[in-house]
This record gives sequence, C-alpha cells and structure tokens, in this order.
Amino acid sequence: MRSRILLSFLLTALFVLANGCGTSKNCPVCGTTVNDGYGIIDIIPVPEHNPTGAPGGPFNSFDISVVDPVNHRFFVSDRIGLDVVVVDTIKNVAVNIITGDNGVAGAGDVPAPCIKDASGNDIIPPMVTGLGNLTRFGCRTDLSASGGVKFHIPGFGASTHLGGFPGAQCCAARANGVNPLSAPDGEVITADGKTLFIGNGSSSVVVFDMTTMDLTQSPPTVPTVIADIPTGFSPDYDGCLATPCLTPQNEPTPPSGLNTAGTVNPTGIAGCIASSQGRALSDPTCGDMRADEMAYDEKDHILLVANGDPGLPFVTLIDMSGVVGHTSNCLPTVVNQPYMIQVGTVAGTPVYNNPTCILGQIYYDAAFANNITVAVDDVGPNAANGIVCPDPSTPAPSGASGHNARGVGVDVPCHHGPMLTTAGAFCANQASPASNCAGAVALAGIGGSAFNPNTGHFLVTNGNATTDLTVGTVDEIDPRIGDPTGPVVINSFLMPNCMPTSIVQGPGNNFLVGCADHDGMAFPPNEYVIDGTSGNIIATVDNVGGVDETWYNAGDNRYYLAARDMPAGPVLGVIDAKTNKWLQNVATNANSHSVAVDPSNNHVFVPLQSGAPCTTQSANGCIGVYAQQ
Repeated sequence: MRSRILLSFLLTALFVLANGCGTSKNCPVCGTTVNDGYGIIDIIPVPEHNPTGAPGGPFNSFDISVVDPVNHRFFVSDRIGLDVVVVDTIKNVAVNIITGDNGVAGAGDVPAPCIKDASGNDIIPPMVTGLGNLTRFGCRTDLSASGGVKFHIPGFGASTHLGGFPGAQCCAARANGVNPLSAPDGEVITADGKTLFIGNGSSSVVVFDMTTMDLTQSPPTVPTVIADIPTGFSPDYDGCLATPCLTPQNEPTPPSGLNTAGTVNPTGIAGCIASSQGRALSDPTCGDMRADEMAYDEKDHILLVANGDPGLPFVTLIDMSGVVGHTSNCLPTVVNQPYMIQVGTVAGTPVYNNPTCILGQIYYDAAFANNITVAVDDVGPNAANGIVCPDPSTPAPSGASGHNARGVGVDVPCHHGPMLTTAGAFCANQASPASNCAGAVALAGIGGSAFNPNTGHFLVTNGNATTDLTVGTVDEIDPRIGDPTGPVVINSFLMPNCMPTSIVQGPGNNFLVGCADHDGMAFPPNEYVIDGTSGNIIATVDNVGGVDETWYNAGDNRYYLAARDMPAGPVLGVIDAKTNKWLQNVATNANSHSVAVDPSNNHVFVPLQSGAPCTTQSANGCIGVYAQQ
C-alpha cells in the first residue's frame, strides 16, 4: 500500500506541474489559489450572440455591470441583445435575461411585465417624448379602464409589458455609436438583492422587483417592472407622421388641458444623430437623452441618476422609499395620463405630467450663481442673465423639476452646478460669486457617482468642470432630506489631470476615483484615492489609467479597474485597498470598460467583445471570469 500511495502522490504532483497551477497565469483548470497573478479562469457565453448578425451579432456593445452578492448574480447591460444578462456567479453560466417586447435575445418572447393592481388593471402609464409623441421604450400599457391613455403607435399596441431598450444606436462600434441615445445603461441593485434599477435611453429609470424572478422555473420567469420613472424627456425614437400624434385610439376623451397634438416628425431620432457630429446633440429630437450612471443611499432610499451626456447634463435625486417598500410606483401627477405630457399652462408656461417622487435636479449649465436657499434657482444673477431651471440643451423641454413641476403651484427643486474658479477651486460665495468664478460645465459629461454613508452625501464625478481641460472634479451633493429647497452641491474637490469618470467607496472613508485620462487632452495614467469627507487626495496610483468603471471588493479588500484606454492596451487593473498600492494589470480586450466582483469567491466579471480572450467564443464575445491563480 505504501508504494501505491507514493506513486499516487507523485502522479498528482506531476499533474499539478504540467498544468502550471503553482506558477503560470491563464490556467482555466487551476481554480483560485493565490500562488500567482490574475488571469482568466473561465469564459461565459452571452445568450444568443454570434458573428453572423443573427439574431444580433457579437457581444460588442455593452455598458455597466453589477453583482448581487446575496444571490450570487452578475448583471450586465447588453446593447446588442437589448437586454440585461443575468449570470450565476458560482456556476459561471448565464441563467436569464431581462428585456422588453423588442428583445433580440429571447426574440421578444420573454418581456418583463409592468405591474398591475389587484383587479388586474395596468398602473404605470406610458411616456411621451420632448416633442409630445409616445415612445415605445416605456411601459406599453392600457389605462383606459380608468378613463386614461392607451398605448398605441403604428405597429405597436398596448402589450402591458416593458417596451424594451433602444440598444446601440447607429452602430455597435465604440467610435461610431451614439452612446447618449443607447441603452440599457447604468445599473444599481439594492443591498438585499430585491430591487434592480436600470437606466434607459428614454431618459428614465426602470425599476424591477427581483423577488418576482424565479430561476427554478423552465424557462425562468422574468422580474416585474414596478416603476418606470422619467428624469426628463425621452428622445423622439418613434416620431409621428401626422397630428394629433395621440389619436382618439390613445385618448378617446382627453381631459381638459391635455395636449394630444404632439409634433410631426417622420424621421425619429435621425436629426439627433446628425447633431451628434459637431452640434453637441442639440436637435430637439434628442430630448434629455439617456438616464445613465447611478448611486443609491440604502438608509433613506434615495437614488441619484445622471443624464450625464455632454450639452447641459444634469443629475436627479429620486425618493425610492415607496417604490422599494412596495407602497407606491412613483406615478405622475395625473395618474392615468402619460408621463411628461403637457397637462396645462400657468401664465402661458406649459405644465407637464412629471413623476411625483423627484426630490430635485442639478444642472451643469455654466450658470451665474448657485443659490441654495431657494427651491428653483432662477433668481438673482441667474434671472438677470436669463438662466432658467430646468435649463434645456435643445429647443425641447427638459427635466422633471422647476416651477409647477408637480401641478399648479407645486414646485420641485431645481439648482445649478457649483461656482468654480478656472483652476477648479470651489468659490466661497456661491450665490454672489466673485468675478473670477463661473458656473461649472461638464464638457466631457457627468460620470459615475457614489453615496458616502459617513456624511449622508453623494459624490459625483465631472470629467471637465471648467474651460481648463486639466480640471476635473468630484462634487459633493447634500440631498437635504426634508428641506423644501432640495438637494444642492455644497463642495467640489479638484481632481487634476484626471478627467474623473467613476468613483467607488473602499474601506472606511476612502474612495477610489477612476481617471479616464483622455477626452480632448491626454494625461499619463493615474488614479486617486481620496478622503470622502475632505476630498483630500490620500494616494496617487500611476500604474494604471484610461479607466471607465471601477469596483471595490470587500471580499479581498481590493479595487478593480476597467482600464479600456490604458496606453499600452486595455487591462484590468488591481489595487490593494489597504495599502493603496498597485498590484497588477492583466490584459482584457478592446472597449472592456465594465467590471464587477462577487465577494464570496473574489471572481471578477469583465464583459469582453469578440476577440482572442474569449477563446472558444472569440467570434461571439463573452464575459471573462478573472481571478488569482
């Protein structure tokens, strides 16, 4: 027996050496020991992607991803499949999709239903665009039982489902796509794993009740939409061929003051796409573009979401307490009529059917003052210079705040970004700023955000805050819960030569700021770790740069960075969050800008376009699973 045991031991040792588990990287059979650096340990095929273009082509356009550590699920926004992919982070396999009627993955056969009341009637109304026309990228519902609107546009009826996501508009390629019109976008999941927020191209946040998704069924059931909340006006994706755009089929007996005319627009968003080339997406068909990056306050259930694309971007703070608590669905003021439709006028100014859970909005529009003692900041220097709030980027209306935003005489707070010097310093007097101060702009758009539970404030990244392209900032927003004047920017932290695009809380009060390091000017690779209260830079890491998304993993106390624009090529960067020291860069693939980690096994999930890292899925694209080996 002794000789057989020895022989068995020697054979096992030879097998281990042959497979390189002790020393080599990129060893799929080695598991996740810590004897070596990071590499791909597995690849996950993404449902219904292939190089032929049927149904949708390779997995070459995607956006934000998140992990639900409670249920061990990874979610990623798939703009080719027009869905959110759901992955089991233990088995490394896709287990479901979340999509709408227009889903490419699932062929539209598994759309998410929009919630109904106890009698089986639809609750959530559809929405109209900045031109007053219905869009199919909302809940395609029928509220006629209560005398309300019934969704219908040529070719699309009231399915009672989510209409879906618009996908990669124009093109899947990063260089040619029109990102501000594309979706799905940002993602946030609550700590208990029960509620998922998804940013949509229709300038809205779709909220899913994840307790209604059952993976034990065959096929698995999809989650129910419990809210679809506009932060502004949708792009006019579907247009209108003739007025009235809301026909008697939509509105048999429209209530007094309801504007059903809409705007004739036979070409949809073609004008907006054309204006993306040199005109800053200024065509009225653009509306407020997509709702994108988000952050969530678990204590008070406030969601911050950015309509962050260049122009006059803005952030919205939404009270989600009723939605996550299943006591409300954040319906509009006139509950059975479309979101954002004109429902009246006050002194000749239109009143729109806004959602009722908006706490306030902040516009980055180079205003002349930041008056935080009023609810709607169109006073003082702003009034003298014709600055309004909301401040639209196009001739179409904007936002879901301002005077009479919740009905006649009921204002919703609307403010402007901070007053800064050209060098990025926060000006002492925001309401009456000195001559060397000016309102913040967002030349590269508003990026990622994070909630700081140590202060109760949100931190929001702004890639280019002044006319000096070296000046990026992290802005501190106080939600001012219970204050009728609403959320405001109370401080701004300079992030020089960075172009910050993301921020994530690490241990304690440390926050990692991801630096894009490009967009009008290129900087050497760098990242910052800052104190979340003072904004002081604690550490600079210059071994990785060109970052989009970042993630902190409490399971191994490390930061992970999706550095798609690293000068030497796209990488996954790894930083020790205890020492703030760089550990490793490991190769990814073109445009790999998204990352999330399951803390239970420290597996890192990175969406990858078609290419060599996907090995057997190289033509299709995949989700790479990275880990220490």
